[in-house]
Amino acid sequence: MLSQPVESGAISAMANQTIPGAAARPNIILIMADDMGYSDIGCFGSEIATPNLDSLAAGGMRFSQFYNYARCCPTRAALLTGLAPHEAGIGHMSVALGPPQYQGYLNRSCVTLAEALKPAGYSTYMAGKWHVGGDYPCSTWRDVIPNIGDDGHPTPRQRGFDRFYGILAGSGNFFDPHSLMRDDEICDIDYPGYYFTDAIAENAAAFVSEHSGENPYLLYASFTAPHWPLHALEEDIARYRGRYRIGWDELRRRRHEELNGMGVLSETWDITPRDPIAPAWEDVADKDWEDARMAVYAAQVDRMDQGIGKILDAVRASGQWDNTLIMFLSDNGGCAEMLREDGIPDTAPARTRDGRAVKSGNVPGLMPGPETTYMSYDLPWANASCSPFRLYKHYTHEGGIATPFVVHWPDVIEPGSIGHQPAWVGDFMPTFLAAAGQQYPSEHNGNAITPVRGESFLPALSGHSIGRERAIIIEHENNCAVRDGDWKLVNRHPGGWELYDMAADRTELCDLSESNPATRDRLVHAYSQWAQDVGVGDYDALIASPQAARFRRWTEDQG
Repeated sequence: MLSQPVESGAISAMANQTIPGAAARPNIILIMADDMGYSDIGCFGSEIATPNLDSLAAGGMRFSQFYNYARCCPTRAALLTGLAPHEAGIGHMSVALGPPQYQGYLNRSCVTLAEALKPAGYSTYMAGKWHVGGDYPCSTWRDVIPNIGDDGHPTPRQRGFDRFYGILAGSGNFFDPHSLMRDDEICDIDYPGYYFTDAIAENAAAFVSEHSGENPYLLYASFTAPHWPLHALEEDIARYRGRYRIGWDELRRRRHEELNGMGVLSETWDITPRDPIAPAWEDVADKDWEDARMAVYAAQVDRMDQGIGKILDAVRASGQWDNTLIMFLSDNGGCAEMLREDGIPDTAPARTRDGRAVKSGNVPGLMPGPETTYMSYDLPWANASCSPFRLYKHYTHEGGIATPFVVHWPDVIEPGSIGHQPAWVGDFMPTFLAAAGQQYPSEHNGNAITPVRGESFLPALSGHSIGRERAIIIEHENNCAVRDGDWKLVNRHPGGWELYDMAADRTELCDLSESNPATRDRLVHAYSQWAQDVGVGDYDALIASPQAARFRRWTEDQG
């Protein structure tokens, strides 16, 4: 395989009439969860109630080997542009680290899905989390935010979306979200009873219901659930309280068995050992508190699925169900971050708007869920969320980059099918353009556009080969992976290269780097060439540079 992008003029958009049953220019709905692991929804082995996503899987296709980009910002950059995140200006996160590949916001050498689909007549809507438009202070109230819309802080409306409801920042209080906007203005909140997951879903559904005319639309619904903090509604938490007293060891085992039984994974792949940092469940002192943390996390996923149901109901009511391509994925694996204990800054003021103190940090015995707490569910539960794989968010082993991916398109996809061909978030751009019969541009608003790196997976939806020509290559914080056919080269910084045969060992238990040096070296060379092409920098050097002083302050514990 090659690692080079395809020149714009060489891309031949597949006419959707070549796909049996496909209607012209379908509506496209792309739904994304935030920090949710591979096995956290029912149709990927979970005990969490996700009937709406499960119904999409039953009527559509699950991809067993779909890859995100290991973390929030780079995944969104690749998803929106079809490029490596570095090429789009977001080689790390939304804080500038110096070089243009690490400027922290989308550059003008890329186009977003919204910008690329507009020439095909699409209306474009977004609800939820943006997080590709520069950094924002995390210690101010939602309505005291500078820089919105300047050159380093582009908004969704400035990058092709006709309507927008959501946040510009990466996370925050679910009851009073930071940087909340409607279109171009800071948005008021209707207290009490506000919950951000519900608001994202209701606004996304409204965009569908209010869409008029015969032209198609793109809807990008980017939920923040189940990203920390652990904020959920008591009615949802109650359904899960006590269920996780079985512990993370048993939960991992059960989910692995479910995935095997569904045919999503091969029964020949052993589950990975429990993460060495996680204690055995039998050694946990406060099991009630641990159960509560996972119960709130499950409630967040449950509520998101309820919201997805509202979006699906709006599509059905519009009469456009059969002509709507719907996709769902997560932006990275489960999140093992501990927040304050890990030096991660708070993303909300120290008090609620009505003056109540917010207790931040994973304090044993303090029950999560309400606005007055600010917790995460921590490494052992993240390890369970990523069952049966190794590692989690930040890393490029399967636990960090494998996403549950569901696609629904009536009359095109065989109901209940499972696709095992590898694909990644950079493939959305060419796939959507192919479905719309639209060419990828070489120029936009007077700017030359970087050739797309993704490849259309549209053929896979009707049971054909993608015919992938380029390896899937991922880098985040010096953690790297190359997926080339059945081979995967991967490292966890600062460790060495590992090599796995993914057909025989998807859970990455048998390192073949020493017994297959020729394959290892070929893929190392492919990675090195790609890294040079897209402008990958040494992460350790970047965060130590004078230009990254603001980033270092951002990551300090704000006390």
